Amino acid sequence: MFMIVGLGNPGSKYSQTRHNAGFWFLDAFHKEIDPGSGDVPFRLQTKVSAEICRGRFYGKDCILAKPVVFMNHSGQAVRALVDYYKVSVDNLLIAYDDLDLPPGTTRLKKAGGHGGHNGMRDIFRHLDDTGFMRLRIGIGHPGIKDAVTAYVLSRPSADQEQQMMHSIGDAVAVMPDLLAGNVSKATKDLHTGDDSPAN
Repeated sequence: MFMIVGLGNPGSKYSQTRHNAGFWFLDAFHKEIDPGSGDVPFRLQTKVSAEICRGRFYGKDCILAKPVVFMNHSGQAVRALVDYYKVSVDNLLIAYDDLDLPPGTTRLKKAGGHGGHNGMRDIFRHLDDTGFMRLRIGIGHPGIKDAVTAYVLSRPSADQEQQMMHSIGDAVAVMPDLLAGNVSKATKDLHTGDDSPAN
């Protein structure tokens, strides 16, 4: 069983904000595997505090999950998901927005720190093993630390949004390789697929 968790805040108020880039990725991936978005829909599973889509995608039993708790409490949902579905951290991918990467850049990475991201920080508090894979989706930085909260909770400009969606599309394109276990190929293809410097 492979699990992909996208991080974001629940509710329409936040759906188009930068902080919901993890949800954007899951929606794009879901659309790719189910163009009509009806055969394998997301369904709320209150016992794991997430909307779940479960199916066999690219030959792999897979769960897509969107926590329905707020970003700062992402860890409780991820812990519930991992425990309930008995998923190894080796088969866990967390997708989230990253201030340290410019819009238009996505990076795959295994293990590492939380980078100051509130959702990731909470996941670190709840999981004993943080050696899972991450998909970091660049949103850019406002340039001033005090402006970060307002920045991540606002909608990107049209140009930035287009860049983000393009890079999310690039990430979706490498998912078949990742799910097949070809992590090195998926990573290489993703990281050479844009013009941004590696980070």
